[in-house]
Amino acid sequence: MNKIFTKAIFAFLLLCITGLVAQAQNVTISGSVSDKATKEPIPGVGITVKGTTIATATNMSGKYTLTVKQAAPFTIVISYVGYASIEKEVTGNTSNLDFEIETATVLGQEVVISASRTPERILESPVSVERMGPAVLKELSAPSFYDALTNMKGVEISAQSLTFKSINTRGFNSNGNTRFNQLVDGMDNQAPGLNFSVGNIIGISDLDLDNVELLPGASSALYGAGGISGTMLMTSKSPFDYQGASFSYKSGINHVNDNNTGNQQYNQLDVRLAKAWNNKFAVKATFSFLQAKDWQADNYSNFDRNGRAFKAGDRASDPAYDGINVYGDESSQNMRSIVQQSIEPTIRAGILAASGGAFNPKTVLDNLPAGTSYPAYLNFINANVPAPLRPAVSGQYLPFYFGLKNQTILPNQEVTRTGYNENALVDYNTQSLKTSGSLHYRFTPTIEGIAQINWGTGTSVYTGSDRYSLRNFSIGQYKLELKGQDFFVRGYTTQERSGDSYISSILGAFINEASKTSQTWYPQYISTYIGAKLTTPGITDAQAHAAARNVADQGRFVPGTPQFEAAKDKIVNSTIASGTGAKFDDKTNLYHYEGMYNFSNALNNVVELQVGGSYRIYQLRSGGTIFDDLTDKIDINEYGAFAQIAKKMFDDKFKLAVSGRYDKSSNFDGRFTPRVSGVLTVAPDNNIRVSYQTGYRNPTTQNQYIDLSVAGGLQRLIGGIPSMLEKYHMLTTDIPYTDVSYRAFLGSVAAGAPNPALLKQYNFDPRGVRPESVQAYEVGYKGLLGSRFLIDAYAYYNTYKNFITAVDVFQQNDDNSFSKFGVPVNATGKVTSYGGALGLDYLIGGYNLSGNVSYNKLGDLPTDYINDFNTPEIRYNLGLGNKEIIKNFGFNVNYRWQDKFYWNSSFASGDVPSFNTIDAQVNLKIPSVKSMVKLGGSNILNKYYFTSYGNPSVGALYYIGFTFNP
Repeated sequence: MNKIFTKAIFAFLLLCITGLVAQAQNVTISGSVSDKATKEPIPGVGITVKGTTIATATNMSGKYTLTVKQAAPFTIVISYVGYASIEKEVTGNTSNLDFEIETATVLGQEVVISASRTPERILESPVSVERMGPAVLKELSAPSFYDALTNMKGVEISAQSLTFKSINTRGFNSNGNTRFNQLVDGMDNQAPGLNFSVGNIIGISDLDLDNVELLPGASSALYGAGGISGTMLMTSKSPFDYQGASFSYKSGINHVNDNNTGNQQYNQLDVRLAKAWNNKFAVKATFSFLQAKDWQADNYSNFDRNGRAFKAGDRASDPAYDGINVYGDESSQNMRSIVQQSIEPTIRAGILAASGGAFNPKTVLDNLPAGTSYPAYLNFINANVPAPLRPAVSGQYLPFYFGLKNQTILPNQEVTRTGYNENALVDYNTQSLKTSGSLHYRFTPTIEGIAQINWGTGTSVYTGSDRYSLRNFSIGQYKLELKGQDFFVRGYTTQERSGDSYISSILGAFINEASKTSQTWYPQYISTYIGAKLTTPGITDAQAHAAARNVADQGRFVPGTPQFEAAKDKIVNSTIASGTGAKFDDKTNLYHYEGMYNFSNALNNVVELQVGGSYRIYQLRSGGTIFDDLTDKIDINEYGAFAQIAKKMFDDKFKLAVSGRYDKSSNFDGRFTPRVSGVLTVAPDNNIRVSYQTGYRNPTTQNQYIDLSVAGGLQRLIGGIPSMLEKYHMLTTDIPYTDVSYRAFLGSVAAGAPNPALLKQYNFDPRGVRPESVQAYEVGYKGLLGSRFLIDAYAYYNTYKNFITAVDVFQQNDDNSFSKFGVPVNATGKVTSYGGALGLDYLIGGYNLSGNVSYNKLGDLPTDYINDFNTPEIRYNLGLGNKEIIKNFGFNVNYRWQDKFYWNSSFASGDVPSFNTIDAQVNLKIPSVKSMVKLGGSNILNKYYFTSYGNPSVGALYYIGFTFNP
């Protein structure tokens, strides 16, 4: 052990000495970069030391300073999208090293960081990466950059509301995607109580966005747990490089030809202020506010929640109707069962009590033979029952007793209460307020300290196992960071507050209970039905059910009435934990600390070497409204470390990179995730890449500790770790039954011959739910054919192990009723998927033609896996744009098509039809006042579509916008 420690200290000292030697060889250059034609300074131009990761960029005045920790001579490369690159040899310290660059149509010159956590040309990236830079962002036709992400190759979006969208790549899409990481300025943007990002509601504004980089597929080797399906990095503008005041205002309309609402207004205001002094100290502040009327979910299809399947009928034709976007109709009662188990025994007990225990009506009536008619029973009662008891026996008890004897009078029929449409329960007044502020101080030209605050609040709608109305929720992120040319150290916290958010189905169920309890409603329904069948000759079952519902619904609170609004207000302001409310009370926090050092410069770029580590704490604080934390506080600790080494060889024709990461979480064993990649340059600007990556994700905080009633109380979601399973005795005394066997048992009940032997136990793994992992293989090509034609293609194959899915199980209660539970588990076998994508960009004159197509296919499936691939097999995008078709006028058009597919989730399952959309914009640039006017729209043909089953249909959004100093 001592020898190992001594070697480690020696290695550390050697690195320090190497760094000091390199420091002694510092070379500093400075100057400016301007447009050769206009002589205007150009901000954001990259200045890179060729063959290294040393780089900087020009500020708003087009000036730069670069300190290089290596001996001269060396070559610097000046590059900017849309301009020809320049190379210049530097022999020593130089000031006033000025450059004029000229416009050129050369593709593929962008520099990315996400693929290797170090700067490199996108053409040389070892894995697939998509990027939006400043030039692209200005020309987007979609209302926001986040909406435009779906134009990227292989990217898809699940739109749950106007502002809540989930990003995904390479299959297994979901509402609230826990397999996709989203980072803003290095901070994980997830809501810690949900373990996924809430779209861009609490994120970065378009006006402050510098660039977006997106990595499809696994990325755990560099970024830690999560990111099995992708990682996206969003970087804001530096106040040193982008100074001054900027603002943008958009106004428009949506809900065109929408029968639910009619035309509605859309408004968004973004403001950004930034100032720097002496290139040492800088401040930045941003503000963004969006206000609109949300898309409304109005899928009223009848749904079998036990079988996760569509069923025929509607409220008028199916007594057990359960509409997808109707709430309060989820729980049901079997007419015969409730009479047998509750109504008949209760009335019988009342008669027994009234007679002093001397008269049991069931015992007396059982003396009559089977097949006795209803009039014969009445005659028997009049002749044999004491006069004081006759009204109760004939008017109250006999109808139910006779119904149990005659299934034509009392059918074996499930009945649900009358629910409320979503638009009566959910807040569709969408708002999103985002603000940020930061202080920046440069200790040296390459070392910068940052204190940053991002805070946002909003109202939206999210789909999980239910539809959740997110009202006035907020997330704050607070960061301190020190970063240099070769390192960064940062710590931040994410503070989630649920505000006035609530569950729509619980709200609907409790409003029903407030108007009339189920203990009253169901007996009224059944007695009316039986009465109709007994007294109205020839009445049909449907007519009898309609009469029963009309009577039982008397006194029902009608949306918009004072009674309804008063009940709704009381319920949404009472917490779930109280047992009488639908409101969340979540105050979950995340604390994260991480650092990285790039030793490449210290090693004179002989090899590239980065090492880093992180530590994270989840503090679950929902007050029992989401997690099992009503009486106990729950903390989850995670830590990890990674290293990556890369080397160019064979005259820099081939680059090999090897990386690995180790992570450990409180409830799970440690995991090691390696990555190996190679990039071969087959010709200048033409590269073939091959990679083997691994990824994993821990079960989410909800996978571990959720304890939540959903679907109007029909189902309880619980965590899958052993302590949660044992809380409900699922590993020992009350082992539940499988979903399939429970439905078979219900079939036997419906047939009039209940057969408990059909019930089969579900045996949980005593280890509980465990981390999911993936092995990903990818081969790709990216290259320029000339300077105007860019090709990017890849194919992938993924193998998942311990895939986290969920099961529905049914636990039998003491009264022989059943309770439904949803529990996360690991699929027992391997899940495989494969696919590929092709992207083309072609410049012809001033026009940019682009297109991409992606293919995703599910392979092998375990027998116990619920297929939630939720991804179209084929989707493609086409684009055409010109920044200046005539002087100062530009345009951009994007067409998108995707194939139909089947969506499966715990909320709803069904077919998502194929659809196509067109986004377009035209713009006028006004250079004299540094402004742009843009007229555009998304889905401009107004063909309503939905991206995931049970979510709202999305129509057109037309807007006009003005931006100053974009």
